Amino acid sequence: MFALQETIRPSADLRNHYNEVSRQCHEDNEAVIITVNGRGDTVSLSYEEYKRMKARIGLLEILAEADEDVRCGRVAPVKDTFEDLRSILTEGKG
Repeated sequence: MFALQETIRPSADLRNHYNEVSRQCHEDNEAVIITVNGRGDTVSLSYEEYKRMKARIGLLEILAEADEDVRCGRVAPVKDTFEDLRSILTEGKG
């Protein structure tokens, strides 16, 4: 399972120690939670981690849709599905 480490830092650290916060995000692969007046306000991640997180969320959404299809009986035999795909691809070539 995925577990991103988190660190909590005050907003002043973002202003005064940006390079250190950035290093935590990139090198330590941490999410840095920025607080304002002691309450969570924003989260800083490396761009690469942000892209990975978005990809995981996208995959989870697709899997949730597929699970819903199965629960609601919206399924077909694999053989029929591949035949339909072949037909679509063949029609597209013509």
